[in-house]
Amino acid sequence: MKKAKSAAQARILEDIPNIGPAVAAYLGQLGIQSPAQLEGQDPYLLYQQLCARAGVMYDPCLLDTFIAATRFMGGEPPLPWWRYTKERKRALAAS
Repeated sequence: MKKAKSAAQARILEDIPNIGPAVAAYLGQLGIQSPAQLEGQDPYLLYQQLCARAGVMYDPCLLDTFIAATRFMGGEPPLPWWRYTKERKRALAAS
């Protein structure tokens, strides 16, 4: 599957870099069915909501993926999800 190079090219969630069927399913549990619905979303809040709904703490790498996807849909270039791990660790340590 070829990934979108820009947010405008993303037609389905799996078009977004770093998003495969499993992450798309997690987003679907939050009511997000299309790439446009990720625009302006807070990835930390999405992760918290998902964990609360399931009653479990998902691997924090999923949060990194949510950050990558929301940033991409906000117009940033596609980056691998692990490029956001340090940022996530800093943000969670500060909260």
